[in-house]
Amino acid sequence: MSCKLGDSLSLNNKTNQPPSPPPPLETSVVKMVASELRVQRGIVLPMVVMNLAWLGKTTITTVFLGRLGDLNLAGGALGFTFANVTGFSLLNGLCGAMEPICGQAHGAKSFRLLHKTLLMTTFLLLFVSLPITFLWLHVDKILIRFGQQQDISTVARTYVTALIPDLYVTSLFCPLKAYLSSQSITLPTMFSSAVALAFHIPVNIVLSKTMGLKGVSMAVWITDLIVVVLLAIYVLILENKKGSMWKEGGWWDQSTEDWIRLLKLCGSCCLNTCLEWWCYEILVLLTGHLTNAKQAVGVLAIVLNFDYLLFSVMLSLATCVSTRVSNELGANQAGLAYRSACVSLALGFISGCVGSMIMVASRGIWGPLFSHDTGIIGGVKKTMLMMALVEVFNFPLAVCGGIVRGTARPWLGMYANLGGFYFLALPLGVVFAFKLHLGLLGLFIGLVTGIVTCLMLLLVFITRLNWVEEAAKAQKLTGKEQVKELPKYDAHEKDQRNHSSPTSS
Repeated sequence: MSCKLGDSLSLNNKTNQPPSPPPPLETSVVKMVASELRVQRGIVLPMVVMNLAWLGKTTITTVFLGRLGDLNLAGGALGFTFANVTGFSLLNGLCGAMEPICGQAHGAKSFRLLHKTLLMTTFLLLFVSLPITFLWLHVDKILIRFGQQQDISTVARTYVTALIPDLYVTSLFCPLKAYLSSQSITLPTMFSSAVALAFHIPVNIVLSKTMGLKGVSMAVWITDLIVVVLLAIYVLILENKKGSMWKEGGWWDQSTEDWIRLLKLCGSCCLNTCLEWWCYEILVLLTGHLTNAKQAVGVLAIVLNFDYLLFSVMLSLATCVSTRVSNELGANQAGLAYRSACVSLALGFISGCVGSMIMVASRGIWGPLFSHDTGIIGGVKKTMLMMALVEVFNFPLAVCGGIVRGTARPWLGMYANLGGFYFLALPLGVVFAFKLHLGLLGLFIGLVTGIVTCLMLLLVFITRLNWVEEAAKAQKLTGKEQVKELPKYDAHEKDQRNHSSPTSS
């Protein structure tokens, strides 16, 4: 390398030509952004497919519940909502702690930390599933206590009881998915989800005919089990061919300090996820108290079904930026982590605008797909306009949540969600909907206000981050001792200095 550089300098001296100038700033910035987008594309696209497969599984389950009659549909839907609120949201939230730890560990090449975090999180989720199981066994009594009809509550108990194995399957699936995604490995999860979705329909057909409601519920965890088995095969066999990272071991090298760090992150990650999930469930419950409750609930359910499609993209963008930021911080590249965060935020705002426009364009055809009632169709048209405004801010909000998780600061998202959703969105929604008699529109006004507040709070938190300090904390978390002092704007400026001063090379 030094010989080539010397030859180049002597050639310039002989021809009396000055050294070639560095590339323009704008060109370098565009190249860096394009490079970052290529990396993120490889993470985001497979995750979008995986999340759409999950949505497809839920839709197929709802269709088969509907074929069993109105009572089974109502009880199954109520049971699934209860399972989401009390079970799956908790497990997904607790597993969120793996993203910063495993992401930073992968960036720092600390494979021992990567391994033991996978094992510790799996044990934690399996342990938490035990009290949730006890809760699910008494779901009918809980629902009746909260005013639900006895026949629907009994059906919900049948559905949820048969769904209990999915708690333990999810306790294996979530850590495996996070373990792979933290290393930017998303294709195996995409393919396994697609294979499982292909089996979901025939499994539902067989089990619904032979076992009725229990069969539809069992089909859910059987499909999830297929994904877990395929991912486990990939991790245990195919990844083992790499050899080097597996020789590091560390699976059982667990200290009290490791557990304390994991539990602290798990608590804030869980609250962060659950606060957001529960807010939408509370919104549905509030809709049931409006004067035109039956129509309003139908309109909201149809609109939220479109939101679930967009949510698959939001969730993928959030996981992607969390992976990128945590990987770069773990690799002690503060500038690259800052660049990833900026590119992802810009992508989040652009995606929000695109998603909003798609929702506005689809509002005329989306309602008739679900209902022939003219009142519901008209309500869907109006409500989707308001929901389109929500999506403009929902996308960057999801990205901000991914950034704070990647920096191992999920409590920032927890505070933002608590303030935006519970101190503003829900109280304002109640005032506008019930006191000012704006109905469903009033609930959405409160929701928009809360989401914008959440976004503003998180943007303030993120702009105040010192990325060099975050890289230093990542080195401490992963057991690395030395930290390079790298300004957050480092990547381009360092390249410019190297190009403009050849002799320093």
